[in-house]
Amino acid sequence: MIVFIVGLLIVLLLTGMPIFAALGLTSLAVLWFFEGSIWSMADTVFASLNNPLLATIPMFAFMAHVMIKAKVVDDLYEMSNKLVGHIKGGLGFATILSCTIFATISGSSVATALTIGSTAIPQMQRYGYRPRDTYGIIAAGGTLGILIPPSGPMILYAVVTNASIGGLFLAGLVPGLMIALFFAVFSWFQANAHGETQTQDWPGLRAVLAAFWKSIWAVMMPPVILGGIYLGIFTAAEAAAVGAAYALLVALLVYRNVSLRDLVDCTWQTMRTCAMLFMIIAAAGMFGHAITIIRLPAEVMETVAALGLSQTGFILIVMIAIFILGMFLETIAIILITTPIILPAMLALEINPIWYGIMLMINLELALITPPVGMNLFVIKGITGAPLTQIMRGAAPYVGILIIGLFLVWAFPQLSLWLPQQSGFGR
Repeated sequence: MIVFIVGLLIVLLLTGMPIFAALGLTSLAVLWFFEGSIWSMADTVFASLNNPLLATIPMFAFMAHVMIKAKVVDDLYEMSNKLVGHIKGGLGFATILSCTIFATISGSSVATALTIGSTAIPQMQRYGYRPRDTYGIIAAGGTLGILIPPSGPMILYAVVTNASIGGLFLAGLVPGLMIALFFAVFSWFQANAHGETQTQDWPGLRAVLAAFWKSIWAVMMPPVILGGIYLGIFTAAEAAAVGAAYALLVALLVYRNVSLRDLVDCTWQTMRTCAMLFMIIAAAGMFGHAITIIRLPAEVMETVAALGLSQTGFILIVMIAIFILGMFLETIAIILITTPIILPAMLALEINPIWYGIMLMINLELALITPPVGMNLFVIKGITGAPLTQIMRGAAPYVGILIIGLFLVWAFPQLSLWLPQQSGFGR
């Protein structure tokens, strides 16, 4: 049964059908076949959307649209460039740093790759970086939008599992910074391995401080949001509202380059994003209801018990399955298809949902740069027009780095759990 349902979903998704439609149609088919009625879906959809956690989505989405519209990324990249651009290989380091900070603003890997890539790729190639190396740096740096909070997929996972959004945000911080550091160090070694990479002149401490001060509003956003959650000043939902208000004040009072028409456009884009996500969440609720009726999660639990799988064995099998799915499906589809099926077995094995959630996010980062459906690869192709094979070769080493990061988070759970536990977030 599990093979039939997952297979049907994958076939529908590969035809290009929207995620919510594929999930909804599969759920309705299951209900009609096993119950002979689909009327229970109305209550299921209402229950799925009647969740206070969903209030964070429009607030964080609006925050991201406003900050992008205000073009804070220009100051952010200039600051990173002036800070380390004079070091040989420092431009790649600066690009990863920009991606890391921008990830906390956009919450989207694709937006991070697109926005930073448009600015950084021409600059890196101007200073002698090999094209494929620049593509790899942007493809990898863009993936940080999933792991470094506030992350859209992380919020979606929290809604599906009822895990703490604040706990997940804090849990993603240390692994996200760790992997960003791995990316930056590798890009530095890679640049120094090729003698043609040039350096910029040191602009001087005054210029560095001036660039930092100019970008301070973007740099301060992560401490404001995550610091407030860590210190217990506000909840994750309140943090979303604070972030939206912060972005609005920065755009209107500091940058002063956002008009009323721009704000209307940001609101419209936020509405479109949220409408799409809420339809997906409603369809995910339908899917969870349908598979519960046919006892699919219970069968998975029975299979795990029969095989005598330990936590390690279960996580290994699930991570391999998600890695394979990531080659063909987008991140949201993977979360919504796999999580409802494995969640009961995961809890039965006493696997911390926050710990698993961070491993899932790293695996979803891999999905963004592994062919044939790696979204960041196609984003870079859209920016540059470069051959996809060249982009894939550039991203390949970072696949290995992400796998190392995933292994470290599995081997040392406190990398992801220490910060949430210090802040009083439980399971």
